[in-house]
Amino acid sequence: MRILITNIGELTTNAPGAGSAPGASPVPGVASVRGAGSVPGAGSVPEVSPVPGADSVPEALEGPDPCGTLHDAAVLIDGDRIVWVGSAAEAPDADETVDADGRAVIPGFVDSHSHIVFGGDRAAEFEARMQGQKYAAGGIRSTVAATRAATDDQLRARLRGFLDEMLAQGTTTVEIKSGYGLDVATEERLVRLAAEVTPEVTFLGAHVVPAEYADRADAYVDLVTGPMLDACAPHSRWIDVFCETGAFTVPQSRRVLEAGVARGLQPRVHASQLGPGEGVRLAVELGAASIDHGTYLTDDDVAALAGSDTVLTLLPGVEFSTRQPYPDARRLIDAGVTVAIACDTNPGSSFTSSMPFCIAVAVRDMRMTVAEAIHAATAGGAAALRRDDIGRIAPGMRADLVLLKSPSRVHLAYRPGVPLVEAVWKDGVRV
Repeated sequence: MRILITNIGELTTNAPGAGSAPGASPVPGVASVRGAGSVPGAGSVPEVSPVPGADSVPEALEGPDPCGTLHDAAVLIDGDRIVWVGSAAEAPDADETVDADGRAVIPGFVDSHSHIVFGGDRAAEFEARMQGQKYAAGGIRSTVAATRAATDDQLRARLRGFLDEMLAQGTTTVEIKSGYGLDVATEERLVRLAAEVTPEVTFLGAHVVPAEYADRADAYVDLVTGPMLDACAPHSRWIDVFCETGAFTVPQSRRVLEAGVARGLQPRVHASQLGPGEGVRLAVELGAASIDHGTYLTDDDVAALAGSDTVLTLLPGVEFSTRQPYPDARRLIDAGVTVAIACDTNPGSSFTSSMPFCIAVAVRDMRMTVAEAIHAATAGGAAALRRDDIGRIAPGMRADLVLLKSPSRVHLAYRPGVPLVEAVWKDGVRV
């Protein structure tokens, strides 16, 4: 089934000069905000093949625009792949045609950080925080109790609800972490349920030390790196740790990450959310795909990130919800750090599933341009997941696209809180 989306007023491709020409090699790696480049470790989930006979993306995409913008454009989908991108006037025939009527099309959002398998909520905690109470990592334990008490069917139904919310707002790829079980049985349930809906599953048994291990953090790390990892690794692609005061020390975090790597999982790290620390340098040393939060970064942290393949994933919803200082994305981008934006959907510090909202906050409060924020929420997220088949609109990429109700992507920041998604295609299917 060949579907042509045509009469696109503004097409965000994230693919300056990229594409699969006849006889070309596989689709190049995702471009970062700092420039084009291959994604380290990409291709494992899943591999992308070149599309024989597909036209290349026009030369108009070359230049400083990180979004590779085309006007009066069209996109041809065949099955679950994009096979042609170009001028609407030169569009090939198709079995079905969708008229975008001059509106904007962007890649599906790639939300590379979420915690959406859990029970209960923490509305009372949020209300108290709005009245002046400081956010602390220990609030996670209240969600742990509710999650342990929930059945698989209850967790599965809630997970599906969050995914439906995300998809309706343009998110076509989502990473899901565990971390609200903190015992072997519940952590295994969380990664198993997550694996039913996404290949991007992260084992986060080292989210916080549970109450039953109070003052015995090293013993809990023994559990995480032993029986818990044994149970969760078969369902997971990633290993994560909350390397922060009140959670896990750098030596404990190293133990967790190295144990995961030894089991074939790839590392990512929560760090520098509550204060400066050594988590960023640990993540870079171990080749982590992403360091997430980064609210408090030293100049040495920024330099280490800029000289590495580790993505800094910004989570604007967290700062909005906790009233912590917003990270300065301008500082990061200007230094050459590859940046992603994600929602961090969770019941404690960021209970939003809206990537458009996070983009608007990043533009207003993190000093990103709209183009940079859109790129970070799509191609940047793909880089944080080391995926080279999503986050861009180019021949050979997965057909994950979003048709907006507006003529420009700028409206995502210009009209915050307004539902601007007209239609979503996931793997070539309109959902």
